[in-house]
Formats: sequence, C-alpha cells, structure tokens
Amino acid sequence: MIDLPTLFNWLFQTAVAFVSTIAFAIIFHTPKKEWLCCGFTGGVGWLVYLVCMHLNTGVVAASFFATVALAWFSRVFAFWRRAPVTIFLITGIFPLVPGAGIYYTGYHLFMSDNSLALDKGLETIKIAIAIALGIGIVLSLPTFFFTLRRAAPKNRGSKP
Repeated sequence: MIDLPTLFNWLFQTAVAFVSTIAFAIIFHTPKKEWLCCGFTGGVGWLVYLVCMHLNTGVVAASFFATVALAWFSRVFAFWRRAPVTIFLITGIFPLVPGAGIYYTGYHLFMSDNSLALDKGLETIKIAIAIALGIGIVLSLPTFFFTLRRAAPKNRGSKP
C-alpha cells in the first residue's frame, strides 16, 4: 500500500518532470501548441519510473518500462496531433536520461576509484540500452495500436 507522503512525493516529482520537460521543449524550439503534450509525456515516463522503483524492479527495468510508457504516449500524441513522434519522444525522454550516472562514472574515474567507476559505468550503459530497447520496441509496433478508428459515417441518401 502507498502512504500519503509517498503519493505526494510522486505527485511533486511528476509535476517537476512535467515542467522540466516543457522547459526542454522550449529550448529545442518545439511548437507552443505541443508543449502540454510534451510535458505530459515526460511526466508519465517519470511517474512510471517512480512506481517501478517503488516495486523494487531495479533502475534498469524501471527505465525500460518508463521508456515504453513515454514512447507509447509519444506515438499516440504524434497521431492525435499530426506531428512527428520525435517532438514528444526526444523531449519526454529528458527526465530518464542517466546524466548523473555519466557524471559519477567520470568522477570516480578521475578520483582513481576504478571499481566504483566501472560499477557506475556499467549501470549507466545498461540504462542507456534499456532506453534504446524501449524506444525500439514501441516504434516497431504497427500504427493501428496508436490510432483511434472512428466508424465511417453512414451514407443515408444512397441506395444499397
């Protein structure tokens, strides 16, 4: 069961991911009309990551599942908004990129702590591979998973 402070923490972190993804979209000159969808994509990815970490799946698996979720929403928004999927995918992946892992790998390497540098470096590479696999799997799915089919309007004036 999830207690109230944990839920508020997740809500706060998801809101921060939402805002930071929009800021990242602004930096990359994403059209203004796509900012909310970009923010939602980043927020969903981070929320899935938090839930997976709460379920003790590990950093690599949590990154994979979060990437699958945000790539899924990126494709849905791309079809819904008639925009390239990369607009939502590149900005939405921002909260999941293992920048701290890269930093700490370099830090431990320069501090001559080779075992910690190797551990952090391998974990960072695993996260990067998990992100790439998550994107690859979702982008390889057929388009009918992401489109909403509407029933064709009935032609009332024609004869069968």
